[in-house]
Amino acid sequence: MQKLIKIAVDGHSSCGKSTLARDLSKYFNFLYIDTGAMYRAVTLFSIRIGVFKDNLENYDLLIQNLSRINIEFKQSSNNKTEIFLNGENVENEIRNLEVSSKVSKIATLSELRALMVGLQRKMSENKSVVMDGRDIGTVVFPDADIKIFLTASLEIRAKRRFDELKEKTKDLDYNAILKNISERDFIDQNREISPLKKAEDAILIDNSNLNPKQQLDLAVKIIKEKINES
Repeated sequence: MQKLIKIAVDGHSSCGKSTLARDLSKYFNFLYIDTGAMYRAVTLFSIRIGVFKDNLENYDLLIQNLSRINIEFKQSSNNKTEIFLNGENVENEIRNLEVSSKVSKIATLSELRALMVGLQRKMSENKSVVMDGRDIGTVVFPDADIKIFLTASLEIRAKRRFDELKEKTKDLDYNAILKNISERDFIDQNREISPLKKAEDAILIDNSNLNPKQQLDLAVKIIKEKINES
């Protein structure tokens, strides 16, 4: 029986975790789980039910409604993994700036993180998987076979995010994106529950000067070496 492999890709906001994880899943034919999209979907749900109504942050309202949330990943006709919230494809809507500005706060809720970690582990049962997020190698899969920690400079991450969104969003402000990513970094690294940090046995990749193919080639080389060692 072929050994099941777990690959954890952690890192800062907008550093290309999803791109790398998706590319690795295609290369190795492993299941891909985008945990960031899961938290974004919950954030979108929170906005819709009025958690942030009148500029308030009524997180108790979200906690009371966690049982109403159903998250699934499905393959599109072009073989892309897309996320569904209660049966609705929200792959594009969860990427907007409003969701981006609130997701790090939502992700600090211990009740939600417990629910998400349990769901992520269940999705991965009896499968080889690539999973990306903030705490995959430290919390979700501390015994992952390969752990990669991605980073890039703040300015480069903001430029990438700006380029990603400019075709979908009018009147986009680069400085607002830069500020948003900087704030998310602070929240992610300083939250009490599952803060963003590099696992001791994770391999650091700074992709500031790498394109997606170069990033993939480097990661594949690292993974193959690790698998051959085991």
